[in-house]
Amino acid sequence: MLKTASSRLRALKGRIGIRGVARFSTLGEVPSSATAAAAKPSSSPLGGLFGWLTGGRSTTMPPLDIPLEGVKIPPALPDYVQPEKPKITTLPNGVKIASMKSEIPTASIGLYINCGSFGASHLLERMAFKSTRNRSHLRIVREVEAIGGTVQASAYREQMSYTISSLKTYVPEMVELLIDSVRNPVFLDWEVKEELCRVKNDIGEASKNPEALVLEAVHSVGYKGGLANPLLVHESLISRLDGETLDGFVAENYTAPQMVLAACGVEHEELLKVAEPLLSDLPSVPLAKEPKSVYTGGDYRCQAESGDTHFALAFELPGGWLRMKDAMILNVLEMLMGGGESYSSGGPRKGMNSRLFDVVQLDRAKQSMKSSILMNLESRMVVVEDMGRQILTYNEWKMEQLMKAVDEVSMEDITTTVQKLLSTPLTMASYGDVTKVPDYDLVSRKFSLTKNTEPARKTT
Repeated sequence: MLKTASSRLRALKGRIGIRGVARFSTLGEVPSSATAAAAKPSSSPLGGLFGWLTGGRSTTMPPLDIPLEGVKIPPALPDYVQPEKPKITTLPNGVKIASMKSEIPTASIGLYINCGSFGASHLLERMAFKSTRNRSHLRIVREVEAIGGTVQASAYREQMSYTISSLKTYVPEMVELLIDSVRNPVFLDWEVKEELCRVKNDIGEASKNPEALVLEAVHSVGYKGGLANPLLVHESLISRLDGETLDGFVAENYTAPQMVLAACGVEHEELLKVAEPLLSDLPSVPLAKEPKSVYTGGDYRCQAESGDTHFALAFELPGGWLRMKDAMILNVLEMLMGGGESYSSGGPRKGMNSRLFDVVQLDRAKQSMKSSILMNLESRMVVVEDMGRQILTYNEWKMEQLMKAVDEVSMEDITTTVQKLLSTPLTMASYGDVTKVPDYDLVSRKFSLTKNTEPARKTT
């Protein structure tokens, strides 16, 4: 056997040598027999391999454009995939549980509560996932780390949210830990004092963010009532916040009719099986009466050492997101004006140069609006938040209706909405070097506003 193998190798070496001569035949004469031998393809199974090593071509492999036998090519994805609709179940006490399936191996779960912004909500955001009646803060941290999870809490102007994300295999642990953290906080004195120090730091950091300060000022001076409450607690109220205050806020607002548990990447039956026993005993009390908010308009000016001037103008369109059509018209108008924060973003034909009554521009703005919504919904966390907050607002997830409302926005809608906005009192807010900011009445007259009452004035 060894002799046979060695003889074959000698034969192969001879062929390799002949091919090497054939490749350089232009440098000198090559015997015709050698040329013939070089042109003859190898029939040996190893010929393709050694031929490739020496620069030859293999005759044993098929071309790349021929499908391999036994390999099935999956069908191409369709141009449009119908989005999954969430399943929603309302428990007897009023808690809503919503979920949406997903093929990805991770899941996100959020608990959303209707409660207005107040000093307590800022501290509650900081106190999220601290010690409960069943767990110490250290144990919560260790349990989250053990499942490779992430947790987050956010305070909005009208809602609170608590979220947790991890692999689908840990859904029972995620749900139990999330609900325990929201329902059973103990607000230990030393933890509250520690977080109050961080709240003070938040206030200090906010003072370095003029854009945020101006937007907060628009609410505080433009409204009287609930919507005038700041997202960040006022520094003068910090001394009044303690564990007892937080207990009262939670008892009043964290009730069954004001709560939604939403999940993405979880089977609905599995979510119900785990969550229902943990939420079914929540008190079923009537919805708390929302504090009345009255829009008045006004002028806020804050002189600061900064050489820059930050300035904002605002008007009111009543209803907010409760009036879905008006809300989507405003979003399209925002796109027409440059997309929000910057009036001149996007180059020519946008922002200050936008031709608001150009049909082409309107269609582009509508398509951009829809694209923005759909791209945001590619994030699992955004889907969960959107589900929870929409169900709190509309009692359902109105994604299809929102997209349809965008398509239906017309030139007449834009014109009518702008006229409604400009007929309301003006709200002005400025921060920084305000010495050269025009007078409120002068700016107000530019918009031809007619006011029945004198707006509030505030200068600091």
